[in-house]
Amino acid sequence: MKTSIATVSVAGTLQEKLEAIAAAGFDGVEIFEQDFIASDIAPADLGRMVRDHGLEITLFQPFRDFEGLPAPLRDRAFARARRKFDLMCEIGADLVLVCSSVHPESMGGIDRLADDFAELGTIAAAQGLRVGFEALAWGRHINDHRDAWEVVRRADHPAVGLILDSFHTLGRGIAPDTIRAIPGDRIFFVQLADAPKIEMDLLYWSRHFRNMPGEGDLDVTGFMRAVAATGYKGPLSLEVFNDEFRAGLPRLVALDGHRSLVALMDRVRRAEPALSVDLPAFPPPEPVKRVAFVEFATSADEAPQLATLLETLGFAEAGNHRSKPVRRFRQGDINILMNTATDGFAHTAYVNHGTCVSEIALAVPDAKAVFARGVALRADPFGDGPGPGELSIPGLRGVGGSLLRLVDTGDSAASLWKVDFLTAGLVETEGEGPMGAGLTAIDHIAQTMPYDEMLSWTLFYSTLFEAEKMPMLDVADPDGLVRSQAVRAGALRVTLNGAQGPRTLAGRFLTDSFGAATQHIAFATDDILATADRLAELGFAALPIGANYYDDLAARFGLPPERIAALKARNILYDRDEAVPGSAFFQLYGRPFADGMFFEIVERRGGYDGYGAANAPFRLAAQRRLARPSGFPRV
Repeated sequence: MKTSIATVSVAGTLQEKLEAIAAAGFDGVEIFEQDFIASDIAPADLGRMVRDHGLEITLFQPFRDFEGLPAPLRDRAFARARRKFDLMCEIGADLVLVCSSVHPESMGGIDRLADDFAELGTIAAAQGLRVGFEALAWGRHINDHRDAWEVVRRADHPAVGLILDSFHTLGRGIAPDTIRAIPGDRIFFVQLADAPKIEMDLLYWSRHFRNMPGEGDLDVTGFMRAVAATGYKGPLSLEVFNDEFRAGLPRLVALDGHRSLVALMDRVRRAEPALSVDLPAFPPPEPVKRVAFVEFATSADEAPQLATLLETLGFAEAGNHRSKPVRRFRQGDINILMNTATDGFAHTAYVNHGTCVSEIALAVPDAKAVFARGVALRADPFGDGPGPGELSIPGLRGVGGSLLRLVDTGDSAASLWKVDFLTAGLVETEGEGPMGAGLTAIDHIAQTMPYDEMLSWTLFYSTLFEAEKMPMLDVADPDGLVRSQAVRAGALRVTLNGAQGPRTLAGRFLTDSFGAATQHIAFATDDILATADRLAELGFAALPIGANYYDDLAARFGLPPERIAALKARNILYDRDEAVPGSAFFQLYGRPFADGMFFEIVERRGGYDGYGAANAPFRLAAQRRLARPSGFPRV
C-alpha cells in the first residue's frame, strides 16, 4: 500500500510539513500549489527536498476552472495548463489534479468537456505527464464522480483518468458502490477524508471540518471497499482541510494520518476478505475484558494522604511489590496501585506531574496481539522492563505520556499478583477483594487533554481496540467550554475531555499538573444509597451539590419527594435516558485532590449507557466553588 498525504493537511512551513510527513512513515506527498507558491523554494530544489526525505511527489494540485469555457477563456485555460505542466516537470511531478469547474461562464455538456480533456491529455502526454479529473461536490456542472467518469470515458485518452475523493462522494450522499463499475486502471488517484455529519454548505464543510478516516461519521470504509473492488493499485492519499490541524503539531497530525490509513485498510480487508489489500498482516482489534489496575505515581511524603483517601472509599491494602515500593489496594474487582519509587518511569511521572495516574492496565484476550497491533498502528512501545523473576507486561505510550499496560485475561492476569506481589499479613488476593463500601469495578476513566489532541486520542483507542464512539458533546464549564468524546471498548469506557480554555477546570488541571492525563476515575456500585451511607461512615468527603439542583430535579423528572430527599441528603446526582424505559443513572463525586483529580461513584440501571452529561454543568459548578480563586498561587 502506497500512502500519501497532501501538504495542505499539515501545519507549518513546507520544509516542516515534509519532515513531519516523512517521519510519520508516508511514501509520498501531494504538493498543494499554494504551499509551493508561499515558499521561496525553487521548483527543482523542492523536488530534491522531497526525494531527500525519502518521499515521492504523488500529485500536484489543484488546477481549477479548466473545462467547458468559451473562447477566449478556453485559450487562457490551456495556456495556464502548459505553464503548470512546465512547473511539474521541474518539480518532478507526473500527475495533476483538475477539479471540476465552478467558473460562472463554464458551459455544460459531457462531450464538450470530454473534448477539452482529450486535448489536454495530448499536451500532457507529450511531456510524460498525466491528468486526473475530480468531481467537486459543489462543481457547476460536474459534482458527481459518475459524471466525471463519463467525461474521462468519452475523452478516451490514456493520459486522462479519474480522481476519486471520499468527501466529494460521501458528502453528497452518493452510494459508494457506484464506484465498483469503474475500471481500476482508469482511476489515477484516490484521496481520502472523513468528516462529522453537520448540516451546512458543502464548500464550507469541506474547507473547515474534514478529518482523518475513522475520526468522523462518513462511510469511508464502504468507499474504500468499493475502490479496492475495482482493482485500483495506486496511492491512497489524505486530503484534509481542518482548522485544528492547521494549528496543530505537524508530526502529531501526520502520524494520525498514517495511522488512520493503516486502520482503514485493515477494516476494509476484514469487512470484505475477498478484496486484495496490500497491507502487512497484524492482529485484529480485541475488546477489553476489564481494567486490571490503575497505578498512581506519588512520593513517600504524599502517599499517606492518597492511602487515607482510598481507605475512606473502602479499599483495603492487599499486597506489596517484591522489588519496588508499590502498594496494592483492592475492593471488589478494582485494583489500585501506589508507586513511590525514586527512579524509573513512575518517578519521572511524579516529577513531571505531581501525584498522578501513571499507568492503566487493561486485561485483553491476547496482550501480545494487542501490543503487536499497536506497534503496527505506530503506537510507541513504552515503559520500564521487568525486574528479575517478574512478569513482562507490554506497554504503549498513552495520553499525556502515561503508560497503557496490556495483560492477558484469566490465569495470566491472576499470576501478576502471585508473582510480583507479596501478601503476608494482608487481605487474601484470590477471587474478588473485600466489598468495603460496595464498589465493584471501574466504570469509566476520564482523561483530559488539549482540545486539539482529542481526535488523535479518539483515533488511538478506536483503532487499537474493538471500540465504538459516542457522539461528541459540549460541556458548559463556568469558565468556558469543554468538548467530551466517549469511547467504549468492551469493559473499557473512557471519556476524552478537550480543554478549550485555560480557565476551565479541565484547563486548570492540565496547567496545574503539567499535562497529566487522567483527571478522574469512576467506580461502579450496585446500590448507590448503601454505598453513600457506608462512605459517610468511613469519612469520605463528598462533593456538596447545591439545593437548587434538587429543586430542579423534582421538576424535571417528577421523582417522589422521598427519593429527592434521599438523593439530596447524600449529594447524589440523577439522570435517565427517556429513550430507554426504566433506565436510571446515579452519580456521587468526591472532592478534588492533588492537582484537581477526583473520584466518582456511579450506579447504572435499566440499560443506561451514558455518563450523566446533563449533570456535568452542575458538577463543574460545585467543583468550581471549592477551587482556589483564579489568579491565586498554588500553595
